[in-house]
Amino acid sequence: MKIIVERNIPFFDGLFTDCAQVVRLGSNEIDSAAVADADALVVRTRTCCNRGLLEGSAVRFIGTATIGTDHIDMDYCASRGITVCNAPGCNAPAVAQWVLTSVGNWLEHRGLSLDGRGLTMGVVGVGHVGSIVARWAGELGFRVLVSDPPLGHNMPLSELAAQCHIITFHTPLTKGGQYATFHMCDSEIVRIFNEARGRDGLIMNAARGGVTDTDALLALDGDLAIDCWEGEPCISRALLDKAFVATPHIAGYSLEGKQRASAMIAKRLAEFIGVEQQVAMPQAPINGAERVNFRKIMASYAPLADTAALKNCPEDFENLRNHYKHRGEVV
Repeated sequence: MKIIVERNIPFFDGLFTDCAQVVRLGSNEIDSAAVADADALVVRTRTCCNRGLLEGSAVRFIGTATIGTDHIDMDYCASRGITVCNAPGCNAPAVAQWVLTSVGNWLEHRGLSLDGRGLTMGVVGVGHVGSIVARWAGELGFRVLVSDPPLGHNMPLSELAAQCHIITFHTPLTKGGQYATFHMCDSEIVRIFNEARGRDGLIMNAARGGVTDTDALLALDGDLAIDCWEGEPCISRALLDKAFVATPHIAGYSLEGKQRASAMIAKRLAEFIGVEQQVAMPQAPINGAERVNFRKIMASYAPLADTAALKNCPEDFENLRNHYKHRGEVV
């Protein structure tokens, strides 16, 4: 049996070597020739698992050490009998950490106290990540509004935009169906937000780049905090210049999140093969710290340092992401 594991996935060294040939490759090396005789792939978002990659291959299992699956053609895989699994919620506390540390830095930048009282935060998507963000924001004193129709939170995005000082997106990227999220933050939402808040608002995207429309965000009067960009790694320089917080898709890059992801995928792969193989889960809770305050959150991570690195060398986006020093979560 041959298993290809993307080189930058940690906590996988030494796994499955007693029952399979394990090959570590960079994402740019995982092509149709490389996977032709592979039985299983363990990848990240940079590997597009579609007909072009998989047609004619021996692949029967794909594990992605990420929350999302928009880089995988699920319909094609189903038609080929390929088992696909992801790692839902693995890095949710880390993304929530990115959101609230970015908000804290923004409050200080605006000359405001580290206190959410008197401010309203809109959380769009309250799954694994958004539910932690909403809970922590409430503890920090923010009035929290949520929008997530698939989960029964039916506030229209336009209404949320008219009421909030901060909007943060935590949805998957979908382009079809009743609840499509592609460019859900469009020029109309930005117009409403501008009219409501002017220069005193903040829009955040730590979900997927396509959830927000780059051209629409360029017309925003207020501030931006962006971790997920359209066109990665070739991101909009104009949007980069405009953003207050700008990071290279590393919001979820905690040590604990990476360990959870590898453990989840290793477990599913072991079940698929029929062997015993496991990576220990971290002790930090997958639902995030039970109680937080701004002092604790701000001490845990400094997003402006990552922002300076990206703005100083935007063409180094992929290198900054691949060689990111994984941080610890809020505990």
